[in-house]
Amino acid sequence: MSSSTNAASPRRRRILSVVAATVVALGPFVPALATADPGEPTLVLVHGAFADATSWDGVAAELRGRGYRVVVVDNPLRGPSNDAQALQGVLDTIDGPVVLVGHSYGGAVITNTHDPKVKANVYIAAFAPAQGEFVLGLLDPIRFPGSQLLPPALQVRVVDDATGVAGKNIDGYIAEPYFHGIFAQDVSDDTAANMYAHQHSAAMTANLEPSGAPSWAGTPNWYLISSDDRVIPATAQRFMAGRAAATTREISSSHASLVSQPVIVAETITEAANSVR
Repeated sequence: MSSSTNAASPRRRRILSVVAATVVALGPFVPALATADPGEPTLVLVHGAFADATSWDGVAAELRGRGYRVVVVDNPLRGPSNDAQALQGVLDTIDGPVVLVGHSYGGAVITNTHDPKVKANVYIAAFAPAQGEFVLGLLDPIRFPGSQLLPPALQVRVVDDATGVAGKNIDGYIAEPYFHGIFAQDVSDDTAANMYAHQHSAAMTANLEPSGAPSWAGTPNWYLISSDDRVIPATAQRFMAGRAAATTREISSSHASLVSQPVIVAETITEAANSVR
């Protein structure tokens, strides 16, 4: 028995040496893991109409490079109440504080989302409706002239939709010849073509659904205005940002600032995130 024990001890010593060396090597990383701030916010990004989650790729990469946890939501584009419910399902899986970010119609969705974990809203060229308002009304050409989101650029089609009447709905989308010039005039042809390929149509009823009580009324808000926007005129964006008492920044950009200027968009989101730490 004693000879078997003595024969095994060199192996044990080698194993212990490897373990000890591993602990030493990992030593610098252990404090970072042990002292990770449980209050670090999760950044939840909500895309708008005529886009999908890939529209956030550049912004998400920038934010993750800065060390943030980022969740990109697949927005159904069926209507503010339906889509806010879908967003709430995502929020229910997240522990700790959240910063909600909405682009375009996605702003109407975060406006209709009420969760105590949400510590700040960030609107990126987005709708921020008051109670009873609807998206199409905020494109009022009398008060806020300049939107080019009109026929023939805006087209409609019948789609399968479990939330619609008899499983169908009428969706709107931007026709290909107009997409680059209206939605994202400051990106390259190749980028615009890729964005068009990822375009998701939105239920036309989503533009007419009255908004509920606005989350921006009781939450700190940030707003990044696109001054060259051909979808939501800058005058409408300034009006909504002012009404929400948002910390506001304005850049020379198309409606798709999240694609054309992801670093500046990420900086705005970072500012909001820093405020809730």
